[in-house]
Amino acid sequence: MPRPYQGLLMNQNPIPELTPQLKMLRLSGILDSLEARNRQAIEGKLAYTEFLAMLIGDEVARRENKKLSMRLRRAQFRTSKTLEQFDFERLPRLNRALVADLAAGRYLSEKSPVLIVGPSGIGKSHLAQALGHCAVRQGVDVVFTTCTALTQSLNAARATGAYERRLATLARVPLLIIDDFGLKPLRAPADEDLHDLIAERYEQAATIVTSNLDFTEWDQAFATNRLLASATLDRLRHNAYCLELDGRSYRDPKVPPASKKGGSKGPENAAK
Repeated sequence: MPRPYQGLLMNQNPIPELTPQLKMLRLSGILDSLEARNRQAIEGKLAYTEFLAMLIGDEVARRENKKLSMRLRRAQFRTSKTLEQFDFERLPRLNRALVADLAAGRYLSEKSPVLIVGPSGIGKSHLAQALGHCAVRQGVDVVFTTCTALTQSLNAARATGAYERRLATLARVPLLIIDDFGLKPLRAPADEDLHDLIAERYEQAATIVTSNLDFTEWDQAFATNRLLASATLDRLRHNAYCLELDGRSYRDPKVPPASKKGGSKGPENAAK
């Protein structure tokens, strides 16, 4: 039967002597909970193994939280919007079963695209970032960007001779989220850059794309090169999961309250 825990260093504060050793072992995070855990073990008369298990559990949780924070920073989400914050009631025709399936991450292992379309202000970016948050919590590296910013970054890399390296970096990201595809027409070299990236990622990594355009209008995003449009969209649509959002915009203007008698001045007497 294991002996009850008696406390480190005869119930004295164990931190001063253990601090340099924990730092040497790169376990300094244990110091955050060591004193409290030491007291808890003494009061609960825990076995030494139970005390050690608590400390190790704290360290594992700390490291996982650190990794999560780093992945969130690298993702460069615009906001911290999550699936729990998404208002499904505004979109009664949205396939919620498919959204739940995507949140579970099967498309990531399948390396399949996810295409989200709908009018402006309907929640496409929110949903895309929410799926990105789900992926991050599953330990997946994510990059979120707009289509314009993406093509501009590739063109900027070309100017400094770093295009191939930048393209290869983006091609390797396990989940790339491209927001607002088709918001601005793609002209050379942006259309070629997007094609090259999609071609590199085809069946190699998952990609989420949002757009205000209907699926049948996506070729219009390519200003001049219809052949390039066909080749790019063919890869994006193959084995893709498609979500069509339709409902009231989040950005509808607020209706002002009915003006009361003797209320604020109208423009005709504002100068009086």
